[in-house]
Amino acid sequence: MRLTTRTNLASRVLMFCAVNEGRLVRSGEVAEICNASANHVARVVNLLHAGGFIETVRGRTGGLRLAAPADRISIGEVFRVFESDIPFAECFYPATNTCPLAGECRLRPALSRALAAFYAELDKVTLSDLVKGNCGLHGLLAVPEALSEACEAAI
Repeated sequence: MRLTTRTNLASRVLMFCAVNEGRLVRSGEVAEICNASANHVARVVNLLHAGGFIETVRGRTGGLRLAAPADRISIGEVFRVFESDIPFAECFYPATNTCPLAGECRLRPALSRALAAFYAELDKVTLSDLVKGNCGLHGLLAVPEALSEACEAAI
C-alpha cells in the first residue's frame, strides 16, 4: 500500500498547524517548509477545510489553523477523507471492474479486512500524538517563538 501525495501533504499541513498552534499560518509558509507546490497545498487545504480539520481566514492577514484541538483530530479520519475516493484495487469499484475473477476471488475479502485493520490502527493516533514533545519536528516546522515554547514545555 502506498499513500497518495495528497494524504502525505495533508499530514504535513496538519502537523505544521499543530506545531504552530495559536497563530494563523499561511499556505505559502507550509508549501515552502514542507517542500510542496503552492498549488498542491491550496488543494489540500481546501479538502482539509471541507473535512472540518482546519479553519481558513481570508484576507491579507488571513491564514489557516486547526479547527479542533490536535488531540481530537484522528489521523484515521484524515486518511479516510483523502484515500476513500481511490479504490484499493480494481475490484473495489464495481463501475469499472473488469477482473474476470471477481465473483470467485477470495483476495478481496482479505484485502478488505487488512484495510479495516489499517484504519483501525490509524484511528488510535491523534495529531497530538505526532507533534507533542517532538522537538525534532518542532525544529523543522515551528516559527522561532513557537519552537522555544514547545521545547521548554517538553523539558
